[in-house]
Amino acid sequence: MKVGLLISTYNWPESLNLVLKSALLQTRLPDEILIADDGSNQTTIILIEEYQKKYDIPIKHFWQEDKGFRKSKILNKAIAGATADYIIQVDGDCILHPKFIEDHVNAAEKGLYLYGSRVNILPNAIEEVFAKNIITFSVFSKEIKNKTRAIHIPFLSQLYKSHFGISKKFRGCNVSFWRKDFIAINGYNEDYEGWGREDSDLVIRMGNNGIKAKRLRYAGIVYHIHHKTSSKDNFELNDKRQNETILKKTVWIMNGVDQYLK
Repeated sequence: MKVGLLISTYNWPESLNLVLKSALLQTRLPDEILIADDGSNQTTIILIEEYQKKYDIPIKHFWQEDKGFRKSKILNKAIAGATADYIIQVDGDCILHPKFIEDHVNAAEKGLYLYGSRVNILPNAIEEVFAKNIITFSVFSKEIKNKTRAIHIPFLSQLYKSHFGISKKFRGCNVSFWRKDFIAINGYNEDYEGWGREDSDLVIRMGNNGIKAKRLRYAGIVYHIHHKTSSKDNFELNDKRQNETILKKTVWIMNGVDQYLK
């Protein structure tokens, strides 16, 4: 299958640089890299152009004007522009384990989406990580906490079974799904603006459409670079919208990806 690595970003080129470095050192390289950029400035654009010139893998940059947190819209645009069958989605502050893509691909199944683990890089280690371009970590790395989440034993991940319903362990910064399953529910709901719930709403609607979930534990690991949290001004409204999705068992939304599909 053809695999697309989808990276969302906004005005943090230092972090995106490390994510891209880790993406291009994967044991199973992506067939294309899709950068969903919610309005970054010229510094990020220049960084991406440098990678595009240096590597043969297609690196597609999808950019929109900065009008506040509109992550759902730019993710829809990026996936609409993908040629991949399977999408592996991470945030632009998540460094990838060398076998990250391989793990997701090996665990992929029809009628299933995957959600993986996130290891947190300690706040006091961030300066060193950037200064030394550190993209490799282990259970014993002094830069991380949640050390058990850094254990990479893919065989043990097979002990986790697929299930219906969203897990409390789900994080939108590490998830993969079939593009056709995404399009079948009309993708992200662009009514979600501001931080929160857009990712969980997506997989809840996938579940409402018969797609099961499976946790990737001991595999599919990312290392999250600590940062200040985004404004949560819209969170209450977004949370209410998600509750309606659950209550009404919503599958298809009107303001979605179909407006960008040819």
